[in-house]
Amino acid sequence: MEVKHSLGYQNYEDMSQNNIFYIDKTDFIREWWNYADKVTLITRPRRFGKTLNMSMTECFFSNQYAGRSDLFEGLKVWEDEAMRRQQGMYPVIFMSFAGARAGAAGERKDRDTRDCVEAMKSAVKQILADVFTGFRDIMQSEIFGVHEREFFASVGDHMPDQTAQMAVRRLCGYLERYYGKKVIVLLDEYDAPMQEAWTNGYWEEAVAFFKNFFVRTFKDNDSIERGLITGITRISRESIFSGLNHLEVVTTTSDKYATSFGFTEEEVFKALDDAGLGEHKEGVKKWYDGFTFGEHRDIYNPWSIISFIGNNARYEAYWANTSSNDLVNTLIRTGSAEVKKTVEELLAGKSFTAPIDEQIVFNRLDGSSNAIWSLLLAAGYLKLIDREPAGPDRTEEIKYTLTLTNREVWFMFRDMVRGWFGKQNVPVYYNEFINALLRDDVRRMNTFMNKVALETFSYFDTGDKPSGETQPERFYHGFVLGMAVNLSDRYRVTSNRESGYGRYDVMLEPVDKKDKAFIFEFKVLDADDDERTLEDTVAGALAQIEEKGYEAALTANGFAPENIRKYGFGFQGKRCLIG
Repeated sequence: MEVKHSLGYQNYEDMSQNNIFYIDKTDFIREWWNYADKVTLITRPRRFGKTLNMSMTECFFSNQYAGRSDLFEGLKVWEDEAMRRQQGMYPVIFMSFAGARAGAAGERKDRDTRDCVEAMKSAVKQILADVFTGFRDIMQSEIFGVHEREFFASVGDHMPDQTAQMAVRRLCGYLERYYGKKVIVLLDEYDAPMQEAWTNGYWEEAVAFFKNFFVRTFKDNDSIERGLITGITRISRESIFSGLNHLEVVTTTSDKYATSFGFTEEEVFKALDDAGLGEHKEGVKKWYDGFTFGEHRDIYNPWSIISFIGNNARYEAYWANTSSNDLVNTLIRTGSAEVKKTVEELLAGKSFTAPIDEQIVFNRLDGSSNAIWSLLLAAGYLKLIDREPAGPDRTEEIKYTLTLTNREVWFMFRDMVRGWFGKQNVPVYYNEFINALLRDDVRRMNTFMNKVALETFSYFDTGDKPSGETQPERFYHGFVLGMAVNLSDRYRVTSNRESGYGRYDVMLEPVDKKDKAFIFEFKVLDADDDERTLEDTVAGALAQIEEKGYEAALTANGFAPENIRKYGFGFQGKRCLIG
């Protein structure tokens, strides 16, 4: 029977019965069971098989699948006799918070924070109500009294918060009494509503709701046999996991379950050979390799590999475009000048070093670039290429060396930056500025640069108190990123931040040495520097280009002096003057 390289299957039973392409990950069941941790949280980037593995775990342990050996025969877990005896032996509660959101972006924009919070809670409550509906038949048993039936019936999308927070714990108790076995609780995408809460401004309200839910479900619950939680990020214990001191956390830097999520290179290359696409191994590695879990390198995203095979070896950014990148976009667009500078270097193929904290603290993302890098590493957009040794005498945080994960992610970042200049009239103004630049039309350069700056200053600024002093710095880095991605086919765009406040040096080096090269110096009007007008600031910027000898690098590369253009950019608030 022909194997189908189809997407969208997250139900293990459906995949098995429909002969959908599948790489055997059932040994995860044995590994997880034998570790015997009471509650396990596993974090992996999206589309790495978390939901499928949870469904697989449900099919193996749930008494609703008792006797279904056909789902596992011939696979790794079935080779273990002790594990075969566990199949179909437990009541299992399986739920996902993937849909626990306040609604689509278009629906949210006209709501206030309170409405968003209530919409999020209502979504969670509906998920819980659906779980209860799946077990409604047990309430016909005479072992349950009137009050227990009343509580069971009260679980719905309009129930009080306290009922929702207690719901899973109470259901576990009912199931243990009915079946005489403690319950396995599986929760997929636990952090989906938390990420949206941060992005849309109701983080604290979400924390207050979920903190009680997690404690009552996974700690104050004597009827739970094991708990398994999956998500993208490890949200700090202080936020929603306070009190869960028995939680085993497995992140992307852990060795546990390292090959259980995602495809190894050996598995990918075999799949390519089986599909008659073995000649594409090098290209597939360049585009889709790069994920590292624990000490295991060369891990691939399943969605990209299945998409590549199913689309007859067409190279595209499959994984990076599978869902909204709103959180990443917001973090980088409104991030500090340091964040934008680092993204510029990443797009140029460089790496950087930073301390990483795997406990994501969302309320620190506004002010900490390291928190941003931590989240991007957890989400799969960055990969670890080296780290300092954790010696016993170290006095500082361990530094990690990071870079973009692969070419697929590079394209996603490029398109994201281009999108910054696709707002309202900005693309027209931006393109007109570039055209004027190439024609040496300084007057029109000034006209359109001021229009670009006026419409994008606030877009690139961040924080509750946008500052006229910080705006030029933020705008500068967003603007340089825009040039780097929009002119990358014709120019190599480099920038080197100078020491001292507000001074930057930008160079556009054309691929064809017969074309014009450009040197920009950005400078903020500084009254303490005896600058009274923007003309003074521009003059100072031009003088700095000459004093620093910035053109030396271009002339050394063979550019004729008459083909080198030098421009000073002076900023004062949202005003810009180019000369």
